[in-house]
Amino acid sequence: MGRITEDLIRRNAEHNDCVIFSLEELSLHQQEIEKLEHIDKWCRDLKILYLQNNLIGKIENVSKLKKLEYLNLALNNIEKIENLEGCEGLTKLDLTVNFIGELSSIRTLKHNIHLKELFLMGNPCADFEGYRQFVVATLQQLKWLDGKEIERSERIKALQNYPVIEQQIREQEKAYCLKRAKDKEEAQRKLEEEQENKDKKESDPGFDGRWYTDISATLPSSLESKEHLPASEIQEEECNRKKFDESEEDLAFWNKPSLFTPESRLETLRHMEKQRKNQEKLSEKKKKVKPPRTLITEDGKALNINEPKYVRPHGDLGSEVGGVGLYDGFTSRPSLQRMCLTTLDNFDESNNNVTRACLEAEHLLLFSST
Repeated sequence: MGRITEDLIRRNAEHNDCVIFSLEELSLHQQEIEKLEHIDKWCRDLKILYLQNNLIGKIENVSKLKKLEYLNLALNNIEKIENLEGCEGLTKLDLTVNFIGELSSIRTLKHNIHLKELFLMGNPCADFEGYRQFVVATLQQLKWLDGKEIERSERIKALQNYPVIEQQIREQEKAYCLKRAKDKEEAQRKLEEEQENKDKKESDPGFDGRWYTDISATLPSSLESKEHLPASEIQEEECNRKKFDESEEDLAFWNKPSLFTPESRLETLRHMEKQRKNQEKLSEKKKKVKPPRTLITEDGKALNINEPKYVRPHGDLGSEVGGVGLYDGFTSRPSLQRMCLTTLDNFDESNNNVTRACLEAEHLLLFSST
């Protein structure tokens, strides 16, 4: 689960040289953020704020953003519109695909006199009968709702029918709140059951979820077969078995029917986080398993582990004078070149013209073949 930290904001403020107090645009989408915090203290000059596709459950700590013009909170867990009165410059608000069921909470947006665009599609309240008429009549400063322009005739008609529509919305809100309370209780019950099953499984680590009909017949043979396997193969077999069990559990989770609620989104995130951690553990175990070193081949030949990277072929890079290679003991071309140059510089011409000729020939051979 993510949180809004100073480091996170700085990492997303590269376009402003990582300076956060003068930021005008900030994008914190897809960060698994659960709580909206600190932004109103650290980034008071914000004009555009992207917070879509997180897990934010409540609109809060944004009232000091007086210059904020566009706030995107789509794909979160918000159930009520609130705490936006202080955003005096707000012109566009996106709350697409949240869990807003209290449609009457839009009345708090009356104070945002500059609000022109509002998106509420994908929320439970958008399915209410009379939803659009209620919003159009309540927020008379709006010009666009869910991407559709509000006509003057549409607003006049909505205002004429407002008392009837308001009553309908109130009744539908009440029914939704009762249903939502039951969903919360069901989600809490499931969470408690999962925790009990987890505690029970941890208290009985020897039980792996399988029943064996003949323990005396299967257990010794399995142990006997594992005794002859190397440690790496045993670890790999254990990793494969765990991976298979987790894949079955993962398939059962995704095939299980679930409601469209904030709790189900959180449950999905917890499951994905658990799968990610298990995958990391398996990859770490695979890294630790090293293959055994082969010292003897199948045909019985012993391998020399300390073989040099370069071996001078016989008769290459070395002239022999009197049957002895001049450059024996040197295994690389650069070292041979350096030795040859040093020998020529220090050579006494009056000593031996034959050896001098051999050195010059070897010098040409070395430097011409590089």
